[in-house]
Amino acid sequence: MSAEDLENYETDMELQLYREYRDVANLFSYVVETERRFYLANHVDLQAKSADGEIYFDLTLQDAWVWDVYRSARFVKSVRVITFKDVNVEELVKNDDLSLPKDAGLEG
Repeated sequence: MSAEDLENYETDMELQLYREYRDVANLFSYVVETERRFYLANHVDLQAKSADGEIYFDLTLQDAWVWDVYRSARFVKSVRVITFKDVNVEELVKNDDLSLPKDAGLEG
């Protein structure tokens, strides 16, 4: 496999993942971003904790979808993440007027 073939494969996988995200985003209430992953979830429990003078975040997600090209199963019942970096949690707006149209030029 050439470098160009590999790059084309990775680009195609990212596009498929974006399309899946677009199709499932309206099923979830929250968007969660950590330093390593991006999640959609219906329940988020975020706890800031401290140990040995270090602050870390203990994040538990229920009914979640994981943005990861290399995961075969992106829907998960429960996820627990421990991170020392910032966590961004946003509540999704349930408004069809704000969603991308299905024909936004990303169909292939």
